[in-house]
Amino acid sequence: MSSSDRRSLIADTAIVTVAASGLRGLTHRAVDTAAGLPAGSTSYYFRTRTALIGACYTRIAELDLDDIEPRQPASREEAATSLAKLLHLWLTTGRERQLARYELSLEAARTPELGAALHREGLAARARAALLLSALGAARPREAAELLVAWTDGLLFDRLAGATARTRPAPDLAELTAVARRMLDAALAG
Repeated sequence: MSSSDRRSLIADTAIVTVAASGLRGLTHRAVDTAAGLPAGSTSYYFRTRTALIGACYTRIAELDLDDIEPRQPASREEAATSLAKLLHLWLTTGRERQLARYELSLEAARTPELGAALHREGLAARARAALLLSALGAARPREAAELLVAWTDGLLFDRLAGATARTRPAPDLAELTAVARRMLDAALAG
Protein backbone atom coordinates (compact mmCIF):
# COMPACT_ATOMS: atom_id res chain seq x y z
CA MET A 1 0.00 0.00 0.00
CA SER A 2 1.41 3.37 -0.99
CA SER A 3 1.95 6.18 1.49
CA SER A 4 -0.88 8.15 -0.13
CA ASP A 5 -3.26 5.17 0.11
CA ARG A 6 -2.35 4.62 3.74
CA ARG A 7 -2.96 8.29 4.56
CA SER A 8 -6.40 8.08 2.90
CA LEU A 9 -7.21 4.87 4.76
CA ILE A 10 -6.25 6.48 8.06
CA ALA A 11 -8.27 9.62 7.35
CA ASP A 12 -11.29 7.60 6.19
CA THR A 13 -11.12 5.41 9.29
CA ALA A 14 -10.75 8.46 11.54
CA ILE A 15 -13.85 10.00 9.92
CA VAL A 16 -15.90 6.88 10.68
CA THR A 17 -14.52 6.90 14.23
CA VAL A 18 -15.53 10.54 14.76
CA ALA A 19 -19.01 9.89 13.33
CA ALA A 20 -19.53 6.94 15.66
CA SER A 21 -17.80 8.14 18.84
CA GLY A 22 -17.28 11.87 18.52
CA LEU A 23 -13.91 13.45 19.10
CA ARG A 24 -13.62 11.70 22.47
CA GLY A 25 -13.21 8.41 20.62
CA LEU A 26 -10.62 9.69 18.17
CA THR A 27 -7.23 8.36 19.22
CA HIS A 28 -4.30 7.17 17.17
CA ARG A 29 -4.67 3.71 18.67
CA ALA A 30 -8.41 3.54 17.92
CA VAL A 31 -7.74 4.41 14.27
CA ASP A 32 -4.91 1.86 14.00
CA THR A 33 -7.20 -0.85 15.37
CA ALA A 34 -10.22 0.05 13.25
CA ALA A 35 -8.09 0.30 10.09
CA GLY A 36 -6.35 -2.99 10.81
CA LEU A 37 -2.95 -1.29 10.81
CA PRO A 38 0.03 -2.04 13.02
CA ALA A 39 0.19 -0.03 16.24
CA GLY A 40 1.85 3.33 15.68
CA SER A 41 0.87 3.64 12.00
CA THR A 42 -1.51 6.54 12.50
CA SER A 43 0.96 8.47 14.65
CA TYR A 44 3.68 7.86 12.04
CA TYR A 45 1.62 9.68 9.38
CA PHE A 46 -0.15 12.16 11.66
CA ARG A 47 2.07 12.90 14.65
CA THR A 48 -0.46 14.87 16.66
CA ARG A 49 -4.17 14.66 17.26
CA THR A 50 -4.51 18.09 15.64
CA ALA A 51 -2.79 16.77 12.51
CA LEU A 52 -5.15 13.78 12.46
CA ILE A 53 -8.20 16.03 12.83
CA GLY A 54 -6.87 18.27 10.05
CA ALA A 55 -6.44 15.21 7.80
CA CYS A 56 -10.06 14.25 8.50
CA TYR A 57 -11.34 17.67 7.59
CA THR A 58 -9.29 17.85 4.39
CA ARG A 59 -10.41 14.33 3.38
CA ILE A 60 -14.07 15.15 4.02
CA ALA A 61 -13.82 18.26 1.87
CA GLU A 62 -12.12 16.27 -0.88
CA LEU A 63 -14.81 13.57 -0.82
CA ASP A 64 -17.63 16.11 -0.64
CA LEU A 65 -16.30 17.97 -3.68
CA ASP A 66 -15.93 14.64 -5.52
CA ASP A 67 -19.64 14.01 -4.89
CA ILE A 68 -20.58 17.15 -6.81
CA GLU A 69 -21.26 16.61 -10.49
CA PRO A 70 -18.42 18.20 -12.48
CA ARG A 71 -20.69 19.32 -15.32
CA GLN A 72 -22.56 22.58 -14.80
CA PRO A 73 -26.33 22.05 -14.98
CA ALA A 74 -27.90 23.61 -18.07
CA SER A 75 -31.03 24.85 -16.31
CA ARG A 76 -32.40 25.79 -12.92
CA GLU A 77 -34.45 22.59 -12.84
CA GLU A 78 -31.41 20.47 -13.64
CA ALA A 79 -29.50 22.29 -10.89
CA ALA A 80 -32.31 21.61 -8.39
CA THR A 81 -32.29 17.93 -9.32
CA SER A 82 -28.49 17.74 -8.93
CA LEU A 83 -28.58 19.54 -5.58
CA ALA A 84 -31.37 17.25 -4.33
CA LYS A 85 -29.40 14.15 -5.34
CA LEU A 86 -26.36 15.52 -3.52
CA LEU A 87 -28.39 16.26 -0.39
CA HIS A 88 -29.97 12.79 -0.57
CA LEU A 89 -26.53 11.19 -0.88
CA TRP A 90 -25.20 13.14 2.10
CA LEU A 91 -28.27 12.29 4.19
CA THR A 92 -28.13 8.57 3.39
CA THR A 93 -24.92 6.83 2.34
CA GLY A 94 -22.79 9.89 3.15
CA ARG A 95 -24.44 10.42 6.54
CA GLU A 96 -21.42 9.41 8.63
CA ARG A 97 -19.14 11.76 6.75
CA GLN A 98 -21.50 14.71 7.28
CA LEU A 99 -21.88 13.96 11.00
CA ALA A 100 -18.10 13.87 11.32
CA ARG A 101 -17.85 17.14 9.36
CA TYR A 102 -20.05 18.93 11.88
CA GLU A 103 -18.15 17.50 14.82
CA LEU A 104 -14.82 18.46 13.26
CA SER A 105 -16.06 21.92 12.27
CA LEU A 106 -16.83 22.72 15.89
CA GLU A 107 -13.33 21.65 16.86
CA ALA A 108 -11.81 23.73 14.04
CA ALA A 109 -13.72 26.77 15.28
CA ARG A 110 -11.96 26.40 18.65
CA THR A 111 -8.51 25.40 17.39
CA PRO A 112 -6.63 28.05 15.40
CA GLU A 113 -4.39 25.50 13.63
CA LEU A 114 -7.48 23.77 12.25
CA GLY A 115 -9.36 26.96 11.43
CA ALA A 116 -7.26 27.55 8.32
CA ALA A 117 -8.34 24.24 6.76
CA LEU A 118 -11.98 24.92 7.65
CA HIS A 119 -11.73 28.36 6.05
CA ARG A 120 -9.95 27.10 2.92
CA GLU A 121 -12.39 24.24 2.33
CA GLY A 122 -15.39 26.47 3.02
CA LEU A 123 -14.18 28.98 0.43
CA ALA A 124 -13.79 26.18 -2.13
CA ALA A 125 -17.41 25.11 -1.62
CA ARG A 126 -18.63 28.68 -1.97
CA ALA A 127 -16.56 29.22 -5.13
CA ARG A 128 -18.10 26.10 -6.66
CA ALA A 129 -21.60 27.32 -5.75
CA ALA A 130 -20.83 30.78 -7.18
CA LEU A 131 -19.86 29.22 -10.52
CA LEU A 132 -23.14 27.33 -10.62
CA LEU A 133 -25.20 30.38 -9.72
CA SER A 134 -23.33 32.56 -12.20
CA ALA A 135 -24.07 30.06 -14.98
CA LEU A 136 -27.75 30.21 -13.95
CA GLY A 137 -27.77 34.00 -14.25
CA ALA A 138 -27.29 35.22 -10.67
CA ALA A 139 -26.71 38.98 -10.54
CA ARG A 140 -24.39 38.62 -7.51
CA PRO A 141 -23.19 35.00 -7.59
CA ARG A 142 -20.82 35.25 -4.61
CA GLU A 143 -23.53 36.61 -2.31
CA ALA A 144 -26.02 34.06 -3.65
CA ALA A 145 -23.45 31.29 -3.06
CA GLU A 146 -23.06 32.34 0.58
CA LEU A 147 -26.80 31.90 1.06
CA LEU A 148 -27.04 28.63 -0.85
CA VAL A 149 -24.17 27.04 1.08
CA ALA A 150 -25.62 28.26 4.41
CA TRP A 151 -29.07 26.90 3.55
CA THR A 152 -27.59 23.59 2.42
CA ASP A 153 -25.56 23.32 5.62
CA GLY A 154 -28.60 24.22 7.72
CA LEU A 155 -30.79 21.64 6.02
CA LEU A 156 -28.14 18.93 6.45
CA PHE A 157 -27.58 19.78 10.09
CA ASP A 158 -31.32 19.83 10.81
CA ARG A 159 -31.85 16.45 9.17
CA LEU A 160 -28.76 14.82 10.71
CA ALA A 161 -28.58 16.29 14.20
CA GLY A 162 -31.50 18.67 14.70
CA ALA A 163 -34.25 18.25 17.27
CA THR A 164 -36.37 16.04 15.01
CA ALA A 165 -33.56 14.22 13.18
CA ARG A 166 -34.28 10.90 14.91
CA THR A 167 -38.03 11.02 14.37
CA ARG A 168 -38.12 12.27 10.77
CA PRO A 169 -38.81 9.80 8.01
CA ALA A 170 -35.97 8.92 5.68
CA PRO A 171 -35.13 11.66 3.20
CA ASP A 172 -37.30 11.63 0.12
CA LEU A 173 -35.73 12.66 -3.19
CA ALA A 174 -38.92 14.35 -4.44
CA GLU A 175 -39.16 16.43 -1.25
CA LEU A 176 -35.48 17.35 -1.45
CA THR A 177 -35.90 18.38 -5.10
CA ALA A 178 -38.74 20.72 -4.15
CA VAL A 179 -36.64 22.19 -1.32
CA ALA A 180 -33.60 22.57 -3.60
CA ARG A 181 -35.76 24.31 -6.20
CA ARG A 182 -36.95 26.81 -3.57
CA MET A 183 -33.41 27.41 -2.32
CA LEU A 184 -32.15 28.06 -5.84
CA ASP A 185 -35.10 30.31 -6.65
CA ALA A 186 -34.42 32.37 -3.53
CA ALA A 187 -30.67 32.55 -4.17
CA LEU A 188 -31.22 33.65 -7.75
CA ALA A 189 -33.91 36.20 -6.86
CA GLY A 190 -31.44 38.52 -5.11
